[in-house]
Amino acid sequence: MATVGVMVLVYYRLPMDQPEDGYTVLRLVSAVVLVALVLWWQVRAIGRAAHPGWQGVQALALVVPLFLLVFAQAVFLLARHQPGGFTSALSRTDALYFVVTVFSTVGFGDIVPVSTAARVLVTVQMIGNLLLVGVALQVILAAVRRRAG
Repeated sequence: MATVGVMVLVYYRLPMDQPEDGYTVLRLVSAVVLVALVLWWQVRAIGRAAHPGWQGVQALALVVPLFLLVFAQAVFLLARHQPGGFTSALSRTDALYFVVTVFSTVGFGDIVPVSTAARVLVTVQMIGNLLLVGVALQVILAAVRRRAG
């Protein structure tokens, strides 16, 4: 839990005033690769854990918030650099809230992507959500079963 608190603190403290440039997409791709590496590292930790079930819970508790914070940062930066990309200007908290509502499939409709770039970003997040929930969960559960069995 402390790790998630640190990640949220870092999210709020990161300087996000860099201009939008050709490296913006590269940074997002790099951050998603980081999430995949953390997932891989957690699966390996499950294989060595004395309590693989507990390690699996820890893996999800680390990977899911990291994934959400990566996309919250991307949404915040897009909203900042392309005013009008969403139905309203977004603070860091608004961006995190939006990403969590998309992840949970609640979609209240109070914040909506309206520009093409915003819709592409949200579509990428939705696909990532499906992969994270479907594939990552299966990989973690398989590692727990393999270690426990």
